Amino acid sequence: MAKVSTSISIDSEVKAKAQELFADFGMDLSTAINIFLKQSIYERSIPFTIRRELPNETTLKAMDNAENEEHMHGPFDSVAEMMETLNA
Repeated sequence: MAKVSTSISIDSEVKAKAQELFADFGMDLSTAINIFLKQSIYERSIPFTIRRELPNETTLKAMDNAENEEHMHGPFDSVAEMMETLNA
């Protein structure tokens, strides 16, 4: 199979960490990317789950309070008034 050169932009820190990781597996970045691409083609999808992080307990409680219009504060007449409420 003919090889072609492709240019992609990667955060320099991400690239360095990825190169270090893949070197531990005995491969370079190009090989790792080719494995990812081949697996994507084989599975006809991204070969891992992509999901948003679930909100933590505090955020879930705040969301529930907002939906039920409970423990709501404001509007405030000044930043000082808002800060006083937040710090209470």
